[in-house]
Amino acid sequence: MTKQKTDRLRVIPLGGLDGIGKNMTVIEYGNDMIMVDAGIMFPDDDHPGVDLILPDYSYVVKRKDRLRGIVITHGHEDHTGALPYLLKELGIPVPVLGTKLTLGLIKGKLEEHKIKKPKLREIKDSSHVSLGVFGLDFFPVNHSIPDGVGIFIRTPVGNVMHTGDFKLDQTPIDGRLTDYGAIAKFGKTGVTLLLSDSTGAENKGFCRSEAEVGRALRDIISHAEQRVIVASFASHIHRLQQVCDAAVAADRKIVVTGRSMVQNTKIARELGYLNIDPDNIVDAYDTHGLPPEKVVVLCTGSQGEPLSALARMANGDHRTVQVEKGDTVIISASPVPGNEKAVSRVINRLTKIGAIVVHRGTADVHVSGHAYAEELKLMLNLVQPEFFMPVHGETRHLAAHARLAQSVGIPEDAIFIMENGDCLEIDEEEARLGERVESGVVYVDGLSVGDLGQVVLRDRQHMSQDGIATIVIAIDSRTGKPAGEPEIVTRGIVFAEGDNVMEEARARVAKALAKTGAEGVTDFSVVQKRVRESLSQFFWERIRRRPMIIPVVMEV
Repeated sequence: MTKQKTDRLRVIPLGGLDGIGKNMTVIEYGNDMIMVDAGIMFPDDDHPGVDLILPDYSYVVKRKDRLRGIVITHGHEDHTGALPYLLKELGIPVPVLGTKLTLGLIKGKLEEHKIKKPKLREIKDSSHVSLGVFGLDFFPVNHSIPDGVGIFIRTPVGNVMHTGDFKLDQTPIDGRLTDYGAIAKFGKTGVTLLLSDSTGAENKGFCRSEAEVGRALRDIISHAEQRVIVASFASHIHRLQQVCDAAVAADRKIVVTGRSMVQNTKIARELGYLNIDPDNIVDAYDTHGLPPEKVVVLCTGSQGEPLSALARMANGDHRTVQVEKGDTVIISASPVPGNEKAVSRVINRLTKIGAIVVHRGTADVHVSGHAYAEELKLMLNLVQPEFFMPVHGETRHLAAHARLAQSVGIPEDAIFIMENGDCLEIDEEEARLGERVESGVVYVDGLSVGDLGQVVLRDRQHMSQDGIATIVIAIDSRTGKPAGEPEIVTRGIVFAEGDNVMEEARARVAKALAKTGAEGVTDFSVVQKRVRESLSQFFWERIRRRPMIIPVVMEV
């Protein structure tokens, strides 16, 4: 008998396969659906004016009656940041599952968005949860944030394992090891499909332990002669713990600044994930009486974000911290792809002030939170999946992970390098690509979610590159002839000194208007089109630029 489509397991990545961010995967069987992670991506220079980028989750919203729960593997925003927007659009109380710290960070974010009484369910290491037809077992993994988990998902047609973001750190800061025993046990039970973190697939060997960063931080902070400023991800609680330990060992007080840093350290301390004596923390406004050699400032801005605490310090406009010559600034992170220029700009400004800037290129102040090639091969060998789907990475990372899988014996035709919106269908006999679903991105622009389209984005890029020219024309509505000289105002367009470009531009417009007048054209839309075309062509001929042309036609 031919199997019905509802007899197939459907695995649908809606985000996370075209870059580092907006991770979201749907797993569906019959009338039951679960989602693993709901993240965002931060914009780069190609997205002027955009605040956040979300995956397009319209496929889930249209089928919200099937959604049994949203499982979050850990507390990073590229796995949690879309939750407030998704929950608002769903409009129903869907269970959100995560570990203690993960839910603590999520709760704070949902409160900011005024989402009342979310249905948060805490999961623990080695616990089991049932969501519809799915049975979920959780196992601890190491990452650059505490409380990360992988998931073993039992389904009617086979088992799926999702590693979450992980590394195999043998000396984790909190002593919480990746559960190799559980992974091996699930592998022997049988894993039909493995989804595994691909971010570090191009890096050879094993990723260094987080503990190595602690040794470097202690050495730098203990030998610094003045104030020390450390910029890191606010969610990297292990790193923050090591900074605090190094500061206390050097008899220095800790100052926390930057909105997300203040919020995350508060949550982590309340939940017991960040251990620091209250006497060793000083409010940023109370540091004026402390000598510089007795202070360590913990701040945001490791990615060069323009409004972050570190960027404000580099610009000299931070409210409480002024960087001085001889201060030591540690950037304890690696730039996310696309942020390299912003980070370099901040480093240059700090150096110009006279600060001693330490970063991963000059000292061991950062290690990755993602498994390298040998760790990924070890995971593949422990799990021995029937089918494999690399996730979490750019296309090159997914391809590198696929090659690693082949090197340990997984057949090429059992490896699926997917794109966002692709659907992998699995039954007891085979895995195959099914029909694609709607996918893409949603832009958050201020209070607007999803209203910013590609046309607006292209217009912003156009204006940022070539400038804008507005031309105001008065037209006699009876004859269609111009009444007076056209006025042209430009922004972002550079002319050579003494050049008479504007006079020539007005002459070109007057010529186009004379032609429409002679033809008796009184339709203002036609006049606007002719003026736009003539002026655009003129600017290209004279300055090799195509600014945005906005013709304004006034009736007289």
